[in-house]
Amino acid sequence: MASKAKLVFLGTSGAIPTEDRNHTAILLNYQGENILVDCGEGTQRQFRKAKLNPGKITKILITHWHGDHVLGLPGLLQTLALSEYNKELTIYGPKGTKKFFKNIFKTFVFVNRFPLKIVELNKDGRFFENDEFYLESKKMVHNAPCNAYCFVRKDDIRIDKVKLKKLGLPSGPLLQRLKKGEDVKYNSKNIFSKDVTFEEKGFKICFVLDTKNNKSIVPFVKDAKALVCEATFEAGKEELAENRYHLTIKQAAEIAKDADVKELILTHISQRQGKNVEENLKEAHKIFKKTSLVDDLFVMEI
Repeated sequence: MASKAKLVFLGTSGAIPTEDRNHTAILLNYQGENILVDCGEGTQRQFRKAKLNPGKITKILITHWHGDHVLGLPGLLQTLALSEYNKELTIYGPKGTKKFFKNIFKTFVFVNRFPLKIVELNKDGRFFENDEFYLESKKMVHNAPCNAYCFVRKDDIRIDKVKLKKLGLPSGPLLQRLKKGEDVKYNSKNIFSKDVTFEEKGFKICFVLDTKNNKSIVPFVKDAKALVCEATFEAGKEELAENRYHLTIKQAAEIAKDADVKELILTHISQRQGKNVEENLKEAHKIFKKTSLVDDLFVMEI
């Protein structure tokens, strides 16, 4: 079975939360990794509503330091400390992130501090990588230093579990050799790697939150399986979006189409759109059909 990632949209509002939408926060779960993208005010309560344990967070990615994307950080960090979170938590962010964290710790009295690693991303490209996936960032155009992020699951060689069971192969070194393309011998029988393995293609999930339209977005999110994109303003408000350093629903759809992404997921919905969001979504569908607009606590597999 192909490996999948899960997205939990903990908050989907614009700069001002509404009765139905909390400030921005998105949790990406993949094979034991729980990567939180932004942490707006109220995020830790959204974890509770979603019946998720914030103590399982492994990394935090901050797109930028506007309040609606980070005001939940002090409370979340204190909750983790009081819950005896004892792993080292790595937090990535754009230029200025280290300074902002120093200010946070000067402003609040924290109890039971735990190890934190703050990484400031001052250049584009990969900033984390292991055998299964990597993370990369790209500077966006906003009125504060701002990054977009992509999670990229690498291509992988998988073992066919049905064939494995029939052959009675035990787990361990033999399986690792088969995954590397080597043929092995088991119970006097030759087992060929090509007969029991298959290639699982990787995928890319991108997060573009808070930016005005710019030429860097399309190549960065090219061929993504899913693009999570801000859609602060409705179609027809392109000049307003430009002045406020944001995107419209129509612009997000155009980006998705030009980048050949498989699916567009719209978030960061301003309160001004109100009850017209479904009508505005129709404008996006005219350009890019595979577009959805998510609500708080929506869960999807990618």
